[in-house]
Amino acid sequence: MTEQSYKVPTMAEMAAGGESPEILFWVGCAGSFDDRYKKVTIAFVKILNKLGIKFAVLGTEEGCSGDPARRAGNEFLFQMQAMANIQVLDMYGVKKIVTACPHCFNTLKNEYPELGGTYEVIHHSEFLQQLINEGRLAVAGGGTFKGRKITFHDSCYLGRANDIYEAPRAVLEALDADLIEMKRSKAKGLCCGAGGGQMFKEPESGKKDVNIERIEEALHTGADTIAVACPFCMVMMTDGVKNKEKEDSVRVFDLAELIAQADGL
Repeated sequence: MTEQSYKVPTMAEMAAGGESPEILFWVGCAGSFDDRYKKVTIAFVKILNKLGIKFAVLGTEEGCSGDPARRAGNEFLFQMQAMANIQVLDMYGVKKIVTACPHCFNTLKNEYPELGGTYEVIHHSEFLQQLINEGRLAVAGGGTFKGRKITFHDSCYLGRANDIYEAPRAVLEALDADLIEMKRSKAKGLCCGAGGGQMFKEPESGKKDVNIERIEEALHTGADTIAVACPFCMVMMTDGVKNKEKEDSVRVFDLAELIAQADGL
């Protein structure tokens, strides 16, 4: 990250100053290392900075949540990664975690307690909705996205795994945009094709790539913006748009990016 218009304090820095953050922002591997998803990290941090929310990140002390290892069948590696993270989280006395990755969200919220790591874990779509409902985040409705057609792709680990469907839609509705649902949405939504370790293998032979099938449903809505709330979905949906040679007319954005754009951040 090279921009200087935002501040990202670490837990170590806060602890050294005798401070505690309101939330720990769990960045995740994609948010830390993937060039495209780094933009989502920056957008979310800018929102936190603008609202004066006291937050911190673990920085280099944050390890992979272990989700890819467990989904791929390497339980030993998962437990090693999870226990290392739990040790760091407990050392800082972390209570509340917000993350933009549904895979990290699901693992930290539902699987870390198996190993003794119990925290309040919130996905950033829920957190943004809470801020809007509380009046802390006033989205510039009627501006950038007024009348724009947006469709939302449900992440499997956010939707079916954790029953979170309305929060991301509430955030999009705050933009005053025209939210158009795909043929298959919410509990019946189609996976982007990346979950369960599929992100790291070739598609099954003789079958249409799942992300291509999904992007066709998105394009059928006539939306010029596809909203996502997951780094895996971001990759698969963006690749689908490129496959259909629609990258000049259809864009894929995370919820945080859309909010930041609406507020001119």
